[in-house]
Amino acid sequence: MGGCDGRVALVTGASRGIGAAIAQRLASDGAAVAVTARTLDEHPTLAGSLRDTVAAVESVGGKAVAIAADVSDADDRARIVPEVEAALGSVDILVNNAAAAFYLPTADFPLKRRRLSFELNVHAPLDLAQAVLPGMRARGDGWIVNVSSATSKHPKGPPFDPGIALGGITTIYGASKAALERVTTGLAAEVHGDGIAVNSLAPVAAVRTPGAEAHIGKVMDAHPEIVEPVEVIAEAALALATCDPATLTGRILYSGPFLAELNRKPRTLDGTEVASA
Repeated sequence: MGGCDGRVALVTGASRGIGAAIAQRLASDGAAVAVTARTLDEHPTLAGSLRDTVAAVESVGGKAVAIAADVSDADDRARIVPEVEAALGSVDILVNNAAAAFYLPTADFPLKRRRLSFELNVHAPLDLAQAVLPGMRARGDGWIVNVSSATSKHPKGPPFDPGIALGGITTIYGASKAALERVTTGLAAEVHGDGIAVNSLAPVAAVRTPGAEAHIGKVMDAHPEIVEPVEVIAEAALALATCDPATLTGRILYSGPFLAELNRKPRTLDGTEVASA
């Protein structure tokens, strides 16, 4: 029996990478999982799709449904939670993983991309949280995990590191994730009396996913010490999706140190064994 038995989870950005891994790990612990992203079928350049994630969950006996939606579009994302509820029931666990990251100098950052960054990284998680909160409040429990980034940290200096945040220019991305973290802690305080945990989770540095390979693959190859196995953040997300909301909420957490705090080893995505380092 897993801690997620009988619960319904919604994971955004789950066609590949971190989102797909978290969906698989939650399902292996007993959750029925709804996965959403734009890519229902194969992407033209990146490996992975919602159908692949559903197949991976079902291959180990789990239950998953795919909902193709553009989370950056307010009207499109407004239908996600009602569709999950119709297919699986009320959402117990929300994992806001979908994100937009553009590595550009702030002086040259187009307004269109800036708006998209905040729409996807801040407004979408908040809208989805608002959509699931009534059900969570009615039941008296719930878990919201907002996937953030170490780029939310303020750069140290002067002098400043010329290779800020893995060699990329991440000011706008980091600002949007800092906003998400402030939403996380504020919402946690507001719903603490309702038995709902709201936490932020980020990898310490990089996770080798198809998207990361496309953006910072060369940096990860040159600095393998900063690369974290995807099983680490997936295990940390599961821990936050099964925690005691009375005592573990309003935290800005990093997956590796958080698992160390719990003295918990990451397991394979199917949950059957301890993952290799």
